[in-house]
Amino acid sequence: MNRERALKIVLGVVGVLFLATVYPMITFLRQEPALAMMLSLYVTLGVFLLLAVRNPAANRSLISFTAWSSLAHGVVMGWQAFRNMIALVELIGVAVLLVIGVVLIMLAPARQTTEEISVLR
Repeated sequence: MNRERALKIVLGVVGVLFLATVYPMITFLRQEPALAMMLSLYVTLGVFLLLAVRNPAANRSLISFTAWSSLAHGVVMGWQAFRNMIALVELIGVAVLLVIGVVLIMLAPARQTTEEISVLR
């Protein structure tokens, strides 16, 4: 399996995973408004990741944002879990976010040169 195909599969899986947070987002609207607000960002990101499957190279910034924001979120959640600010069961989410970040960074499309960009136009 080549790198671009693997990236497309990962983008599709992560996009569907993020889009699936629409259900908890709706359920938490009244009880946990801050959590619902955060989940709304993931739902939106999921939609755009699914759109990026068609042409990952043209969506390099989106892929980078998803990778680095997932890593940042995972690190903050991990710190909170170890400081007993959130439940230790949240470490499952930490692991998922860290894996998403690392895999997307590893599979991210290479930067296009100006020559390659002019050929595409």
